Amino acid sequence: MRYHNITKDDMLNGDGLRVVLWTAGCEHHCPNCQNPITWDPDGGLPFDEAAKQEIYDELEKPYISGITFSGGDPLLPRNRAELTEFIKEIKRKFPDKTIWVYTGYDWSAVKDLPLMDYIDVLVDGLFIDELKDVNLPWRGSSNQKVIDVKESRTLGKPVLHCE
Repeated sequence: MRYHNITKDDMLNGDGLRVVLWTAGCEHHCPNCQNPITWDPDGGLPFDEAAKQEIYDELEKPYISGITFSGGDPLLPRNRAELTEFIKEIKRKFPDKTIWVYTGYDWSAVKDLPLMDYIDVLVDGLFIDELKDVNLPWRGSSNQKVIDVKESRTLGKPVLHCE
């Protein structure tokens, strides 16, 4: 897995103050994407132990609510195995921190992935420029859903995270 940036004290990509890992690689190529530089799966930097430690250091802070994975697309198939292991590690070390994931894939395509056992909120769906709405919390276009993963898996249908 590769990444482009680690953002600290972020207030735009999930609830509370968060650390955000911007992964490399996206196959969706949405027109007018805000991060086309992240599309190349071989771009950015290797995700190494130093990057992990930088994230752990942020998650140690009591005022940090959790971590958000964005990109690119963190759920790009070639990222999934490494991302799953990292997310499991975060949940083990920081059980009270929330984990958010942004993806261009629809809920129905990813709801059964093993890493969903550890994710709290999934923001799904392609960014559609014609549906862009800067007033929507935590998403760029009105077709995207902010999904409470645990409740959705329990009920067998997507349940929206309260805003």
